Amino acid sequence: MTEVRETRLPGVGVKHDFTTDDGRDVGVLVHRDGRRDIVVYDRDDPDTCSMQVMMNAADARTLAELLGTSQVNAAVQSVQQEIEGLAIEWLTIGAGSRAADRTIGDGEFRTKTGASVVAVIRSDTPFPAPGPEFGLLQGDVVVCVGTTDGLNLMRDLVAAD
Repeated sequence: MTEVRETRLPGVGVKHDFTTDDGRDVGVLVHRDGRRDIVVYDRDDPDTCSMQVMMNAADARTLAELLGTSQVNAAVQSVQQEIEGLAIEWLTIGAGSRAADRTIGDGEFRTKTGASVVAVIRSDTPFPAPGPEFGLLQGDVVVCVGTTDGLNLMRDLVAAD
């Protein structure tokens, strides 16, 4: 899997970006309210955005389905509803993360944040509804559901020291 860089943007959300095989930088800005923006950076000036596509939650789910995340979507859809105050975040376990090499239960994520880990993606393989004994590794992407405050706490718990 290509390296994904994560940048927290206080008051806005989190930006995830990567460099495509042909050298183009592409990113997804995940707003706190669930909106997603896809951004493509200028090839000659990677600090300049050459294109931006704004998506609501339904648009983002449709695009994800088209890109092949249907296995994870099936697990997430069982807990995802249009309920105000509930959000979903995809968080990467980075190098130096306190969550790496621990089980979900050892991390006490739900107890500490009120948010739940509803799936883990490891090397493009989805693990829907992992139990407390599921071990997390550096590079895993955890799909979490909770309130905005709970997801902020979750982000802090999986952040690198």
